[in-house]
Amino acid sequence: MNEFLETEEKIVKMLRNVFDPEIPVNIYDLGLIYKIDLADDGHLTIDMTLTAPNCPAVDFIVEDVKMKAGSVEGVTGIDVNIVFEPAWDKEMMSEEAKLELGFL
Repeated sequence: MNEFLETEEKIVKMLRNVFDPEIPVNIYDLGLIYKIDLADDGHLTIDMTLTAPNCPAVDFIVEDVKMKAGSVEGVTGIDVNIVFEPAWDKEMMSEEAKLELGFL
């Protein structure tokens, strides 16, 4: 496996350690991560959404994403963009997340 793909896998692994304080499932499995773009120079851009536009934990979640994804070796900088298109719904969740939250 090449180094670039290994770095992306490590980023996903770190994102699986970020939680919305009100939901016991990580943001990756909730389907809140829309895009992970790692440039050749190591600059990381993440597009993500929230379960609700007025989520009171937005600052906490964004800082946690920056801290955890930014700690991956090879990541030189990080931008997190909060987007609301497409709107999030529970169908974006992984099967594990749906099971955990009782949607299956």
